Amino acid sequence: MSHEKKLNELEATAICGNDISSSCLYVSALAIAYAGQYAWIALLMVGAVLFLFRKIYGEVVGALPLNGGAYNVLLNTTSKRNAALAACLTILSYMATAVISASEAMHYLHTLWHGLPIIWATLGLLGLFLVLTILGISESAKVAVAIFLVHLVSLTLLVGSAIWYLTTHGTDALTANFSLPVKGGSIANALFFGFSAAMLGISGFESSANFVEEQARGVFAKTLRNMWIVVSFFNPAIAFLAVAALPMGEVGEHTETLLSHLGNTTGGAWLGTLISVDAVAVLSGAVLTSFVGVSGLMKRMTLDRILPQFFLKENKRESNYIILITFFLLCVSVLLITNGQLGPLSGVYTISFLAVMAFFALGNFLLKRKRPKLPRPVYAGIFTVTLALVSILLALYGNIKIHPDYLIVFLQYFLTAMVLIYVMLNRIGILNLILAAANSFAEQSPRISRLLRLKLRHMLRELHQQEFVFFTKGDNVSNLNKVMAYVVENEFTTKLKIVTLLRPGETYPQDLLTDIHVLDRAYEQIEVDFVTLEGKFGPELIDKLSREWQIPKNFMFIGSPGDQFPYHISELGGVRLII
Repeated sequence: MSHEKKLNELEATAICGNDISSSCLYVSALAIAYAGQYAWIALLMVGAVLFLFRKIYGEVVGALPLNGGAYNVLLNTTSKRNAALAACLTILSYMATAVISASEAMHYLHTLWHGLPIIWATLGLLGLFLVLTILGISESAKVAVAIFLVHLVSLTLLVGSAIWYLTTHGTDALTANFSLPVKGGSIANALFFGFSAAMLGISGFESSANFVEEQARGVFAKTLRNMWIVVSFFNPAIAFLAVAALPMGEVGEHTETLLSHLGNTTGGAWLGTLISVDAVAVLSGAVLTSFVGVSGLMKRMTLDRILPQFFLKENKRESNYIILITFFLLCVSVLLITNGQLGPLSGVYTISFLAVMAFFALGNFLLKRKRPKLPRPVYAGIFTVTLALVSILLALYGNIKIHPDYLIVFLQYFLTAMVLIYVMLNRIGILNLILAAANSFAEQSPRISRLLRLKLRHMLRELHQQEFVFFTKGDNVSNLNKVMAYVVENEFTTKLKIVTLLRPGETYPQDLLTDIHVLDRAYEQIEVDFVTLEGKFGPELIDKLSREWQIPKNFMFIGSPGDQFPYHISELGGVRLII
């Protein structure tokens, strides 16, 4: 059992809160661009949807408290292919978050240093965090707390200053702005498109689910509550105050640095400067969160043999530098393709992020159907999950409707990533196809054909030699058949240990052995080894068997436990639920 210090409520909230609260710096301007004077209502609608997702995330992560977010829930409720799809979308959202945050940070810094070349400075900031994470300097809880608290104080000062400004200067701007024609021709259109664009304001809500194992017991639900409070108050409040204090034309002129301009107008140069400095800090924190988060997710995918194994290479500081460099290059490419424009970047992010949120809602449905007995601290009703999913799909449609061209940029990356994933998930078939081709031209080039066949057979042997384990309590033949079918469909192996644990003097039922022999003959490609051991199932036994058999814990499977199961799923070290 691990006795590492877990993150408390403030530390965990700060780490994910820096990500989601950094969106306050640009989402108000985006919402105003599409909803005009009604942007604050659109942002309140976003807060209402986020409230629904508090229960959805609380149920899913409470039942499966393992890092990985949507990837983890789909991995434990459906196939590895579906989980890989969610993982690709999560990586894309991390990538867009890093680029948006870095670009926005440099736009705010540009207000302090007008000679700053924004594109090159953005590249430099991404490169800085690449170097820091390669050196092993990851998200520090204390630094995250300091940035988060300063950010909340800065936003509070901005809101207070704007309210004071309105009491002393009157509400002429508010009256003038509300007399303008409604964006989109009607309030309904303005709210729909404003709501769709404003969904960017909850970017980072999924962050807490990606490091839940590092949080103390009971903290995760509190991070969801705290993030919801922050964005549900500050985002609508700042949008309303911007509309109340500034002419609409000024809002459009300062889209990328609206908050610092609002601070300059309502509080003076000192407040504008404070907001700019705060923005650089908190947005930089969001960039760091993206690097750290994507490293953990891609490492998990690599351990599950979805990504190439060379991604696991580490330097002396135990950083997966190939993953980090790959992520940096992806960020640079999307920055150059979009030329640093916030619109296309937010489009890529919003599509991928909303898709991840939709997968989380679908994962909740799957959890209810496939793991009904799995203990969970909260339960999201069917109506809640359905309403949340419909809201997300409407927002997804709205974003694509606003800018169909952004969908092309998104698909360029998504389809490329999925091709890579498809190749990795089907590499046994692809290698066998290449082997057959090598055999066919053996007469024309015998030497090349022989070397190629040797290399291919070696690669196939390496893939197949990994052994997997399923712990059974005496499952019937139907459940065991599901296990065999899952292994054949999702894993590269020819070996499966089926393990049953016995009390002293206890014997296994003969029907179990008969069923295993039948399945062993039915699935000729899998060699089944039936193992009986005396002992009690739990974390200690899993640790012991993992060391002795040299089988990673994420290659060990169990059926879904019931209410009486004495351990948290997170205590089992990554053991997967497959039936």
